[in-house]
Amino acid sequence: MSRFEAKKPSLCKSEPLTSERVRATLSVLKGIVTSCYGPLGRLKQLHNSLGGSVCTTSQSSALLANLSVTHPILKILTTSMQNHVSCFSDCGLFTAILCCNLIENAQRIGLTPSTVIKLNKHLLRLCISYLKSEACGCRIPVDFSSTQILLCLVRSILTSKPASMLTRKEIDHISTLILRAFLLTIPENTEDHIILGESIIVPLKGQRVIDSTVLPGILIEMSEVQLMKGLPVKKSDSLKVALFCASLSGDLSDTGEGTVVVSYGVSLENAVLDQLLNLGRQLVSDHVDLVMCQKVIHPSLKQFLSMHRVIAVDRVGVALMEPLSKVTGSQPIGSLGSISPSSYGSVKDLCTAKFGFKHFFHLIPNEATVCSLLLCNRNDTAWDELKLTCQTALHVLQLTLKEPCVLLGGGCTETHLAAYIRHKTCNEPESILKDEGCNQTELHLITEAFCSALESLAASLEHDGGEILTDMKYGHFWSLQADSPSIVNWPDLLSRCGCGLYNSQEELSWSFLRSTCHPFAPQTCLPHEAAGSANYLTLDCFTAKLNGLQVAVETANLILDLSYVIEDKN
Repeated sequence: MSRFEAKKPSLCKSEPLTSERVRATLSVLKGIVTSCYGPLGRLKQLHNSLGGSVCTTSQSSALLANLSVTHPILKILTTSMQNHVSCFSDCGLFTAILCCNLIENAQRIGLTPSTVIKLNKHLLRLCISYLKSEACGCRIPVDFSSTQILLCLVRSILTSKPASMLTRKEIDHISTLILRAFLLTIPENTEDHIILGESIIVPLKGQRVIDSTVLPGILIEMSEVQLMKGLPVKKSDSLKVALFCASLSGDLSDTGEGTVVVSYGVSLENAVLDQLLNLGRQLVSDHVDLVMCQKVIHPSLKQFLSMHRVIAVDRVGVALMEPLSKVTGSQPIGSLGSISPSSYGSVKDLCTAKFGFKHFFHLIPNEATVCSLLLCNRNDTAWDELKLTCQTALHVLQLTLKEPCVLLGGGCTETHLAAYIRHKTCNEPESILKDEGCNQTELHLITEAFCSALESLAASLEHDGGEILTDMKYGHFWSLQADSPSIVNWPDLLSRCGCGLYNSQEELSWSFLRSTCHPFAPQTCLPHEAAGSANYLTLDCFTAKLNGLQVAVETANLILDLSYVIEDKN
């Protein structure tokens, strides 16, 4: 009789955050994400020691997808980040750094977790209420009749991803293309509910970034031989299209599950080919000009269609099926039987195009909201990072359309918010003390820990040893180069604040970030003309950053509230 190993008891660890190993692990993760943050963030190279692909990035989505963590506390933190990024695409590093800062600061002040959690929730509510209010001094409304703010938003996203390896001219070019691609997805005739179209990113690696372009409709890569067969002759204002999701290869493996009964003397292959040719005859008799198939088309069927001046395109892939259906208005056909006339669609025109070394069919839609962003970059690594950045920017524009406002970037929202929270709790403590049942000392310590976490997050944008200052009027972020003289006239060394909204020639006074100074009320109610005065503002997505703030505080509270980690060792 075989021997069975006795079941091991679960391993219980109390107060996990008191463990030096856990603190060190959290510190390492914080160091990784902090060093990636911002336009000057350092790149990370992730690879498996056994081989495989190498990922060079500073983006949270790529970082988390390639980073393996095992400790339960780290899993909570990284899972929260991944969930946030999967929904909002942006502000993943912001969320992770703020969460780590909140945990570290809460441990440093030595108060009970329940008190810290309770007041963290209250301070979070203050932040959200302020950021959503009309009096907010770091929120700018978006006017969709002008592209200036939207271009600044897209440019800020591209600038913050150094692994894309773009010059200023290339950033401006790609920003314009992304905004144009987004605008092409908005239907012209909108009603109460807008249904956005789709931007398809088409790869063209090894070409100049400046050669990237946007085209309405869909580009389908083709071989030069395929293009030499010629285009269909337009018999009307549009071309009739049939779109197949079923395989037209005649392969018996595509018949599905079950038993195939074949009579004696019948060639199954010939029977299937006859069925395909009958299908081809129906397509010709229905005056179809273009046949597209997700999978493979049998060579005999291709030849038959070609003889009747019908273009056959196969292997388009599952990713293009939905956009093709939108562009053509056709219903994907899933069988080889008789085709309903309602399944057909149409396109305005079909032409050929050549970009770099690739040839394409270009489907020009009638009134579709689908476009192709032909994206070029010098090498695979830079292209992969640029593709991810463009997807993020397109998603951020969609979020901005739903909630038309943006936040000031470059660390200014964080320092402004910290100044507001300090002043609010210092001048109106009675209501907080009464509602939350804490004393003045606890409120002061936790408020300072919360505001310090925001300021440390802003300071993470500095990677070269420079000093960080904040002005005493707006509460904005200002960066001073390393090795600057200690006694100096500040306006001579400072140019613009982090977001680019204010310059140092205004009558401002500064103090070093996190230095001891009396709480002040930062100027609120951002004037509308201020936003239009600067051409190169650094901006953040309002929706993504607001959710990131909530996720960071809630995840930190969850981790601080952990009393036991119970691990099954079997």
